[in-house]
Amino acid sequence: MAQRGREGMAKRARERARQERQEAKRLRRQARTETAADRDVPDEAALMEEFRVLSERRAAGTVSEDTYAAEHHRIFVELGIESDEE
Repeated sequence: MAQRGREGMAKRARERARQERQEAKRLRRQARTETAADRDVPDEAALMEEFRVLSERRAAGTVSEDTYAAEHHRIFVELGIESDEE
């Protein structure tokens, strides 16, 4: 009888260890996914500020139309508003 008790405890310990390994794997996968997502997300506020400054410089006449158009396009592509083919 004592033998069965030890076997049951060992089985529960193995199952608990298996569940802990599965949880650790899940957390690692989740961290990798979140890290990849963070890299793909542009800093919207910084890009909008860059566009504001660019627009002010264009209005003041310190940026050429070609430079403005190229930078405007680059910013909007990074924001996902325009595609790179446009």
